[in-house]
Amino acid sequence: MTDNQPRPSLRVCVIGLAGVGKSTCAGLIEEFARDKGLTYARVKLAEPLYHLQEQVYRTAGADLREDAQDQVLMEALADAMRRIRPESLADDFTRRLARTDAELVVNDDLRDPHVDAPALRAHGFRVLRVVCDEALRQSRLDQRDDPTRADRSTRQIDLIEPDAVIDNGAGLDAYRAAVHELLGSWL
Repeated sequence: MTDNQPRPSLRVCVIGLAGVGKSTCAGLIEEFARDKGLTYARVKLAEPLYHLQEQVYRTAGADLREDAQDQVLMEALADAMRRIRPESLADDFTRRLARTDAELVVNDDLRDPHVDAPALRAHGFRVLRVVCDEALRQSRLDQRDDPTRADRSTRQIDLIEPDAVIDNGAGLDAYRAAVHELLGSWL
């Protein structure tokens, strides 16, 4: 690529049920960006919810492992924020997105089809849905150390129309190949 050619840019939103491999996919996308010499950023919609979860646990005098999700609490916090102002999470996300100039931007925690999904689409995000066999998904969830689990926040995920679907059931090498091939076609 010469200096006077524009750098490619891509925004990808990875969706799916808990345990299908969304975070792994975001890591594979980061790997792809590195391999292609692209700058990378992961921007979370739920970042404010993680901060609130941490405050709730701290106030309760309870420990929470780093990166753990109290999914019941996170859903309650999201419900409260959306009740107060439906676009609160999308607007916070948009403000943080505006601060990055990364050539490849990933979001891996979109769940809401009504407010958040249209906001991400309006900012140029393509949607990649990750799926896998239900028994495999449950097995992966059993290996996580989350204090609680809940799937209510993803009950309407089928209302978000994906641009592509990848099955993450054949192992990491096959998953990596599928993700990298898709991203290459999108660039």
